[in-house]
Amino acid sequence: MSVVFTETGERITLAAGAVLMRGVGNKREIALVHRPAYNDWSLPKGKPNKGELAPATAVREVEEETGIRIRLGPALQDVRYRIPRGPKVVRFWVGHELRSSERKPDQEIDDVVWLKVTAARKRMTYADERLVLDQAVALPETTPFLLVRHTRATPRARWRGDDRLRPLDQTGRKQALRLIPLLDAFGVRQLTSSSSERCRQTLAPYARSTGLPVKPASLLSEEVGEDHLAGVERYVRKQAVKAAHSKVPAVVCGHRPVLPAMLAGLQIPARPMPVGAVLVVHVDGAGHVVSHEWHGPRK
Repeated sequence: MSVVFTETGERITLAAGAVLMRGVGNKREIALVHRPAYNDWSLPKGKPNKGELAPATAVREVEEETGIRIRLGPALQDVRYRIPRGPKVVRFWVGHELRSSERKPDQEIDDVVWLKVTAARKRMTYADERLVLDQAVALPETTPFLLVRHTRATPRARWRGDDRLRPLDQTGRKQALRLIPLLDAFGVRQLTSSSSERCRQTLAPYARSTGLPVKPASLLSEEVGEDHLAGVERYVRKQAVKAAHSKVPAVVCGHRPVLPAMLAGLQIPARPMPVGAVLVVHVDGAGHVVSHEWHGPRK
């Protein structure tokens, strides 16, 4: 998260959290935390570490406060209020439980409870967080599908070999490393890349950190895809539907010339994507896009 100021020059305190849910239908439960310093019951949330993107903050803070590791679903409405030092904005996502570990009570969080939705609304201290809860439970079940433009590559003018082998530069390698917590926040478990080296290197750090393979797709390369844009559109659409049916979060990495077709495959209007930028779409069981959000690029 970067430092943000209001139009009047006040510094905004940023935070992130999640509506942590488990179960379905009438069995759905919501996790709330009790903060003894405020004697309140609220959604788990907290402030970012230096240089941390909001989705990664949400995942880390939920785990620190509850002992539960999550993956994120769709983004929810922000909560805004004032604290003594000025305005504060908390970003929220839907959070899905992946695994849990024992967490001992401490001075920050002394109790964590799972409650049915109606009981959770009654227990929650803050009306604005109840609105976030209502938004979360109204959404259908979704699966994240991510589209990434490769991070910064060695300039073409300084590369004499086959352009398909042109690698990332030092900045691009750093940007690729910084994608790890973002892809992890959305639980990515399927990786597909253009067959060009700069795209494969963009996903390589996350692949190494998870032990997952990167599937190459020559259709997503500039050399092939630019002449087969309709095929690129169909391919990305097929991959999104596959992720939806399998409920396995996925990422695809491509290049500027084919990005408009990749976006069209997700029915997202074309827009410029800087190197290292990430689009996250949340698709329902039929592969329809429920919501989308943009992240990055990281410097």
